[in-house]
Amino acid sequence: MLRVLFSVLLAALLTGCGSEAPPEEKPAPNILLIVADDLGYGDLGAYGQQRIRTPELDALAAEGLRFTDFYAGSTVCAPSRAALMTGLHTGHAPIRGNGEVQPMGQRPIEDEVVTVAEVLQARGYDTALIGKWGLGGPGSPGEPNRQGFDHFFGYLCQRHAHNSYPEFLFRNTTRVPLDNVVPEPKREDGAGVAIVKNQHSHELLIEEAVEFIGSAARQPFFLALTVTIPHANNEGKDDGMEVPSLGQYAETDWPERQKQHAAMISLLDRDVGRLLDLLAEKDMADNTLVLFTSDNGPHREGGNDPDFNDSNGPLRGIKRDLYEGGIRVPLIARWPAGGTPSGAATDHVGAFWDFLPTFAELSGAAAPAGLDGVSLAPTLTGRPGEQQEHEYLYWEFHEGKASKQAVRMGDWKGVRLAPNQPLELYDLSRDLGEEHDVAAEHPEIVEKIEAILAAARTEHPIWPLRTPKE
Repeated sequence: MLRVLFSVLLAALLTGCGSEAPPEEKPAPNILLIVADDLGYGDLGAYGQQRIRTPELDALAAEGLRFTDFYAGSTVCAPSRAALMTGLHTGHAPIRGNGEVQPMGQRPIEDEVVTVAEVLQARGYDTALIGKWGLGGPGSPGEPNRQGFDHFFGYLCQRHAHNSYPEFLFRNTTRVPLDNVVPEPKREDGAGVAIVKNQHSHELLIEEAVEFIGSAARQPFFLALTVTIPHANNEGKDDGMEVPSLGQYAETDWPERQKQHAAMISLLDRDVGRLLDLLAEKDMADNTLVLFTSDNGPHREGGNDPDFNDSNGPLRGIKRDLYEGGIRVPLIARWPAGGTPSGAATDHVGAFWDFLPTFAELSGAAAPAGLDGVSLAPTLTGRPGEQQEHEYLYWEFHEGKASKQAVRMGDWKGVRLAPNQPLELYDLSRDLGEEHDVAAEHPEIVEKIEAILAAARTEHPIWPLRTPKE
C-alpha cells in the first residue's frame, strides 16, 4: 500500500513539475479537391490574369499556398484523371489516352487498379466524386462506385459532358432525368425533340457538393469535385460554351465566345467561394485541406481563342501540347490546421500523380507500392526542407499523327514530337516560354533525357509509341 501511495505521489509531483502527457493524435483532414476542366495557367488573377475576375480563388491563394511549378497528369482529360486517381504517370498508368467505348464512356480503370479513393475509403473517409469521371462507362469496372467512391453524381462519359444541358446525369449507377428536353411531334424534317435549357449541369453539381459537405455521413470526407467548366461544348464546332449568364462580361466589347469563356471561369470562382463559405459556416474550414487545380491547359475549341485573355500566361502551348502551356496548371492549397503557409508561393515541382501518396500520408494510410508520385505533405505542412524531390517528371501523349513525349528534369525540359524525331531541349530557368531549343549546346543533358525517355515507360498494347506514317 505504501509503495502504491508513493508511486501516486511521485506521478503527481512529476506532473506538477512540468512532465508532458503524450500528445493527442491530430484528426485526419477533410479533403476537398476541386479540378477545373481546361482552365489555363494564366486564367486566374493569382497567376497573372488581368481581365477575367477570380476574386474568390485569388483570396484562397492569399490565404494559402500557391504552386508555381505544378503539372497535370496529361494534356487531355482521361489520362490526366487516371494519373490523379492512380499515382502513376502516363508511362505507367492504365489509361494513357482518351479512348471511347460504345455505347457510352471511355476505357475503364480495371478492378485490380488501386485508386486514391479506395485508399481513403479504407481509412474510414466518406468519399464522393461529383462532376466528370471519364474512366469507365455504365456497367464497367471503372464506375466510380467500384473504384472507391461511396457517392457519385455527374457525367460518366466525357463526350456526354460536352453538353451542359443534358437529358440526364448519373447518381451512382442510376440515370437522373433532367428538365432539358421537351418532346414534340415528329416533323417532316425528322426532328423529334426541342432542347430547352432549364437545368445547367454545373449548377446541379455545385448543389450536390453543397449537400454532400453539409450532410457528410461521416468525417473525415474526401470530395473530388471535377467540374466541367470552362471546357467547350460540342467539341470541334463553333457553338460556344454554354453558361447560364454572361454576368459582368455581357456589356464588354469582346467576341461572344470570349464573354462566355470568361463568364464560365467567374461562375466557377463564385461557386468555389460558396463552398469555402459553407466550410466556415460548418466550422470545418480549419481542418479541411482545400486544393484547386486544372486537368490540363486551355483549349481552342467551341470558338474560344486562348490568346484573347492570355489563358496560358507566359507559357507556350495549349491543350494537346506537351509544352508547358498544355500541362503546367495552377495549384492552390489551404489547410490552416495543417500549418499550410499563408500567402506564400512554392516552386516545388509536383504533378497529379503526387496526390495519392500525399492523401495517403495525411490520412495515416500506407500508399501502394510502385507509385510514381511523392507525398507533398512536407510542403503542405510548412516543412519544405523535408520535401522529397522528383528526379524527373514524364509524360506521353498519343493523339495526332505520332506519339509525343516530354520530361522535366530540374530546370531542363525535353520535348519529343515523335519517337523518330530529335529531342527539343529548353532551359526553363531562362526560357519559360520554351522559345529557344538549346539541344545542340547541351548534348550531355540530351543524353540524360534520352535515357529517361527510354526507361520511364512500360509498353502498353493500346498505347504504343507511334511514329508518323510515311
